[in-house]
Amino acid sequence: MKITFLSFSLSLFIITFSAKTQSQTTKIQVVNHSEKEDDPAKDFINPPESAKPGVLWMWMGCNISKEGITKDLEALKDEGFNRTTMFSLADITTPWAGVIGKSPTPEIISWTEPWWQLVRFAAQESKRLGMDFGMYNGAGYEASGGVWITPELSMQELCWSLDTVTGNRSLHILLKRPTVDLRGHTPYPIYDGNSDSVDIPEIEARKTYYKDVAVLALPANGIVATDSVINLTGKMLPDGTLDWDAPSGEWIIYRFGHTTSGTLIQPAQWKATGLECDKMSEEAVTFHMDHIISEIQKHLGDLIGTGFTHVHFDSYEAGTPDWTPKMREEFLKRRGYDLLAYLPTFAGRTMGNKQDSLKFKNDFQATIEDLYRDVYFKIISEKLKAANLTFLCEPYGGPWRQDEIMPLIPRVMTEFWTHGGRYSPYELESTVAALRKSGQNIIEAEAFTGDPADSKWDETPAWLKPIGDEAFCAGVNRLVLHRFVEQAFDDRYKPGATMGRWGTHFDRTQTWWKPARAMVLYWQRCQALLQWGTIAKADSGDFVAADIHGNINLKYIHRHSGNTDIYFVANVSRNAGDANCTFKVSGRQPEIWDPVTAAMRYLPDFKYENGNISIPLNFDTAQSFFIVFRKNVIINVKSNTRNFPSWKELTKLNGEWVVQFDPAWGGPAKPVIFPSLKDWTTSEDPGIKYFSGTAVYKKTVSVSADAIKNKQLLYLDLGTVKHIARVYINNEDLGVIWTAPWKVKIPAGLLRQGNNYLKIEVTNVWANRLIGDEQQPSDCEFVPGYLGGGYSLKEFPDWFLKKQPRPAKGRYCFTTWNYFTRESPLVSSGLMGPVRIMEEVN
Repeated sequence: MKITFLSFSLSLFIITFSAKTQSQTTKIQVVNHSEKEDDPAKDFINPPESAKPGVLWMWMGCNISKEGITKDLEALKDEGFNRTTMFSLADITTPWAGVIGKSPTPEIISWTEPWWQLVRFAAQESKRLGMDFGMYNGAGYEASGGVWITPELSMQELCWSLDTVTGNRSLHILLKRPTVDLRGHTPYPIYDGNSDSVDIPEIEARKTYYKDVAVLALPANGIVATDSVINLTGKMLPDGTLDWDAPSGEWIIYRFGHTTSGTLIQPAQWKATGLECDKMSEEAVTFHMDHIISEIQKHLGDLIGTGFTHVHFDSYEAGTPDWTPKMREEFLKRRGYDLLAYLPTFAGRTMGNKQDSLKFKNDFQATIEDLYRDVYFKIISEKLKAANLTFLCEPYGGPWRQDEIMPLIPRVMTEFWTHGGRYSPYELESTVAALRKSGQNIIEAEAFTGDPADSKWDETPAWLKPIGDEAFCAGVNRLVLHRFVEQAFDDRYKPGATMGRWGTHFDRTQTWWKPARAMVLYWQRCQALLQWGTIAKADSGDFVAADIHGNINLKYIHRHSGNTDIYFVANVSRNAGDANCTFKVSGRQPEIWDPVTAAMRYLPDFKYENGNISIPLNFDTAQSFFIVFRKNVIINVKSNTRNFPSWKELTKLNGEWVVQFDPAWGGPAKPVIFPSLKDWTTSEDPGIKYFSGTAVYKKTVSVSADAIKNKQLLYLDLGTVKHIARVYINNEDLGVIWTAPWKVKIPAGLLRQGNNYLKIEVTNVWANRLIGDEQQPSDCEFVPGYLGGGYSLKEFPDWFLKKQPRPAKGRYCFTTWNYFTRESPLVSSGLMGPVRIMEEVN
């Protein structure tokens, strides 16, 4: 049966709230189906604190200031964020730890007193603003360690030497101490303060620290039975001398020992760079956690639980160690046999037979996984809980079984990247599945992590939207943006400090930072509903999209509580189209809630069949909706009503526009007349061609009485916008337009007969101004990054340090990482239109 309707006999209540976004102040109709507190409309209209996103707050080396901290946090609060996790990194990431010379504040070194004073100030400011604040468990973002970790407590490496001897005689031999590469297992080059170079540094402790494990003799050739291994450990003297009456035959004597792996935390200031702790040693992990907690308590004690709430552990990149001092006894306890006779498998020997050797290797790996669970994660969890601090972790990338460690972590975070402008998850599906299994509702994600191919000061809210939407459909319901950099400098230096090559560039110095509050509000509405209820059980036919027109890609997620079902359906493509969508719901009225505009309305055109409901849905580029089922089908209806309107053009706003660019960023000093709308990059005027920031378009529009007579559903369609716009008509703010459809509703009665005044503030990205600066002589020295993708500031220039006017008069931007050259292509910018007044018809 196909049911259509337009008028309703049921009682409605009206909720009015201000939504200065893609719609203006909006009257929202909400079906009054229940007075229950769990009505999702309440959270959709007023998203709770849990629905607000957070940021990973990067403190870059010693370039931190109290003024910058306050401005950062206040900007985040105003934008709609309520949580930060601070990382104390190197001056620059290139992509590894790099240094920028001549810092204005060289005394600020991570985990030293000047740094702790700033951390305390950040905690105090966070408390004042009602924001959640925490930080990483050491310097850098990888993994757990610091200058306080001694070689004995660091990650360990099994090493060995061998001597081949002929038996049937008494031997007196000095066994060689195993040698290792002094550069250790640090995975990436870093700035080495000892050599003033970028390299994998030599680790002094790999020269000096060594402990013996065992001395074993076994036949020199072939597969060796484990009972033929001769344990000579007790016969070797401390200086390595061995006296042994060797049986006849050829023998290999192995001297096994362990030393520090030399793995360093990454990427931190050189003076804050230390060894990774041994993740399988109770002594080492306890020491590390006791140290960081005692430092937190010493400096932040009265703020714990209010101004400072959590300690973070990022995705694991420290490698897999192959030894710990108690490995032999732990292996025996957990696997039931002694590993001693199997140690030669590490040197490439086959012990017992191939199956025996393979079993040992699997058992050894299982023991490592057990110890990471029972030592590393368990101690972290217990220590932080006892200190009233929340354990926040990205629990993947390391040698453990994820499903076994998840119950130890109260706040789990996953991640996704923006590779190729597409949603690129990293261990996201498995993490989300494990969280669902454990019953955790909030699923956080390090969001929109980007590299230079995709994030070079050219990202826009519209570009980001489908990437985030696909993460929502995968189960994420709280975004933690990667990344937001602490801006310690004067606000005239923009874009300012960066995380080196890494994006995405969510910073208060971003051109579109303030208007992008509309995007943050969109995320809040989405996250409010995606945290509501529970994930519905995955079922065949839960959602099916058929009869698709246009090259669109629809994803969905379904949440449920009581008699209410909520589907988030997203077109994650950058195309427009439509589809007939079937939902596994029966006997209830469909509604469509738009998280961009906050509009909520009934869908009149649908059909029930075989316990499902089919609804024709239209999607603009990267558009998404919530389809909500929460009440019985309305009976009193009118027929022939469609779910989406058609549009009739009333007038096209041709002709001249007056455009004012900001001269502070190189724009013309006086307003410019555009005979027609155009891309700024096509201009002959370099102040327009290379402009970045906000330009104000103004136009007087004459409207006839006939054009607005009896017209209640009018919209202003902006056409093509690069990249975000705020619209005013007759001095009334109609809000921000940041994504498709690029329309804004004109309130009834706002347009008047005669002249109407239109103002549109259009903001583009930083890329063009940065490229424009490259046309000028340089007044800063940059050096190439180590994987390409841009150039790192070598040192702060004297004019910057002395706060003098810069020598290059045609340069306007200052940043610590430059992606561009003078030949880099410009990014299409401005209002291209056509701008039209449209009437909604049905």
